[in-house]
Amino acid sequence: MTESPADFVRTYAPLAPVAAVPEIRLHQAAEPIGLWELTEGEFRSEQPPPFWAFAWAGGQALARYLLDHPETVAGRQVLDLAAGSGLVAIAAARAGAARVRAVDIDPVAAAAVEVNAEANGVAVTGDVGDVLDGDPGGAEVVLAGDVFYSQAMARRMLRFLIRASRTGARVLVGDPERAYLPRDRFEPLAGYDIPVTVALESVPVKHSRVWELKVTPGAGGTAGRDRTG
Repeated sequence: MTESPADFVRTYAPLAPVAAVPEIRLHQAAEPIGLWELTEGEFRSEQPPPFWAFAWAGGQALARYLLDHPETVAGRQVLDLAAGSGLVAIAAARAGAARVRAVDIDPVAAAAVEVNAEANGVAVTGDVGDVLDGDPGGAEVVLAGDVFYSQAMARRMLRFLIRASRTGARVLVGDPERAYLPRDRFEPLAGYDIPVTVALESVPVKHSRVWELKVTPGAGGTAGRDRTG
């Protein structure tokens, strides 16, 4: 890849509406294999397709929920983990969040976040890094779409989300019933049938849910927090 990350995103991933969230447009790859070959050797992930180039089912569900329930993030500091394309972060910004930070370990994803945010007329800060051993940095709402795709990632992510909850942050995730989702730790808020890329998911539609991390009394959060505000 010889272009800058931002130019690479613009060149190889055309801007198009997101299937379940047509209010938002993203730079998306038409198919995974060609783009993976272009990024081979520079992209680091446990799965071959560049995550930033696709609107994954869990992220679409979470973005849809935020736009339908803007009170969830309105006026609040938001952190989007493993942000990929920035879809969830952009939805949070459109829903009125005071500030949105989107973090991903891939520098091309961070560039995609800012390119996509610009295309949608919102401000999102795209950061590169692994924050899962740290803290949410003052975020009042922590969001994560499609992060439970491996056992190792699920364990690290859950530990971070629990720590975030103990600081008082509200924690929401979007997930299409992946094997490593720790369901006993979450309460379902909503469900959606999400159109997806068959080459990635082997099916044209995946039922995906938005989940909220259960708040443990005495853990630093507020037990019985309103689930829609």
